[in-house]
Amino acid sequence: MSLAELICPAGTPAALRTAVDAGADAVYCGFQDATNARNFPGLNFTPDELAASVAYAHERGTKVLLALNTYPPAGKVDLWRQAADTGARIGVDAFIVADMGVADYIARTHPQIRLHLSVQAAASSPEAIRYYCENFGVKRVVLPRILTIPEIRQIRKDIPCEIETFIFGNHGLMVEGRCSLTNYLTGQSTNMDGVCSPASDVNYLREADGSMSSQLAGFTIDRFGPDEKAGYPTICKGRYIAPHRPESYYAFEEPVSLNLSQLLPELIEAGVHAFKIEGRQRSKSYVRGVVRAFRAAVDDIRAGRQVNIADLVALTEGQKQTQGAFETKKWR
Repeated sequence: MSLAELICPAGTPAALRTAVDAGADAVYCGFQDATNARNFPGLNFTPDELAASVAYAHERGTKVLLALNTYPPAGKVDLWRQAADTGARIGVDAFIVADMGVADYIARTHPQIRLHLSVQAAASSPEAIRYYCENFGVKRVVLPRILTIPEIRQIRKDIPCEIETFIFGNHGLMVEGRCSLTNYLTGQSTNMDGVCSPASDVNYLREADGSMSSQLAGFTIDRFGPDEKAGYPTICKGRYIAPHRPESYYAFEEPVSLNLSQLLPELIEAGVHAFKIEGRQRSKSYVRGVVRAFRAAVDDIRAGRQVNIADLVALTEGQKQTQGAFETKKWR
């Protein structure tokens, strides 16, 4: 049985301290620039903030993983190299990378620090994962959220590194590392700029009938009735009108959260080494509630007790949850 390390989100220094105090084995975070895939105003760390946060975490036995999980545009790789150098100087425990050039630089320049392969790399086959391990010394892969447990079990047999899977938060049905929808409208993307649906392009309009329209870059991508809660406007989670449907529908992805609390023992049996909670954009109360719940669940599993996790639906997106591909392939 693996250690089932609990990897928790830290969007700000305050959230990092909250996650550490709630029982995280490791936290993941990023700098305030395009080197990480959550590059939003008000989020992330300055180098000084990260240094203080690493000290806080290490004093309490918690690891800090630095996300450098976006793709440098041509001629701009220096920003990623400088971020890696700063993280190494501060003493982070691992880098989470997607781009092969960034992975190569870290492997050559900071070989003493672990490399984890980001979900943004979209490596879902043993052949792809082995390539990163053999060429860059990757120690852990974060698997895309499109694999069933039997598929994970088979991959584990065929690769030489640890496996990390998401267990709670954004469902992420769009293929990580390859989504260009937001770039189509706004000119910015998660993969290249670290930002999906940048706030400067977001607008909400109240209609005369009391409904709310959400717009991205001037395009209406959803409309909510007076009694509906308006979600953050991302293209993949908008509702659209199409000739073959009598009414608007979620053409790409319905707002719903992944929740694998009932599948943790099966994931461990399949060979998963680490459980990842999504949510660097979420509040401290979200971090505290989710981390505490999964900390108790993982401890129960380690002790051979039955998992009795609290109901987390109140913390899910759209108040809906799913086990997604981890249980079934029906959605494919």
